[in-house]
Amino acid sequence: MTERIQLSALAPEGYRKIVTLDGYVGGAVEEPLGDLIKLRASQLNGCTYCVDMHSVDLQGRGVPLRKVFAVSAWRESPWFTDRERVALELTEAVTLIHRGSVSDDLYDRAVAEFGEEGLANLLLAIATINVWNRVAIPTRMAPPAL
Repeated sequence: MTERIQLSALAPEGYRKIVTLDGYVGGAVEEPLGDLIKLRASQLNGCTYCVDMHSVDLQGRGVPLRKVFAVSAWRESPWFTDRERVALELTEAVTLIHRGSVSDDLYDRAVAEFGEEGLANLLLAIATINVWNRVAIPTRMAPPAL
């Protein structure tokens, strides 16, 4: 698959704005939670570039490979904390927003786990990875060769 365009070259100001937002949320959501969110949204969206990147990032942060592999099946996996489970559930609800809304129950659990400010940052992190996925997929960004 050949990359179609390089958004960073054709729309550098807009691209830099996304990078700036990504930098903000990278400092506002603790790791490895941020990369778990990025990986799950990227799996749901089918973004090969981002799935590769965030899987590698999680591995680099010392997350066991078995846990990285289990992100797509987090509900059945014993390796996720309650905090991670709420974040992953929220990631799925926001990423798949076309299927329905974020329930009051999920929203209340997210506020209880993260507080209002933490939830605000979590929502920005979820939105940001969805932006990246929506840039990477149509432009056919490719991960590095194996």
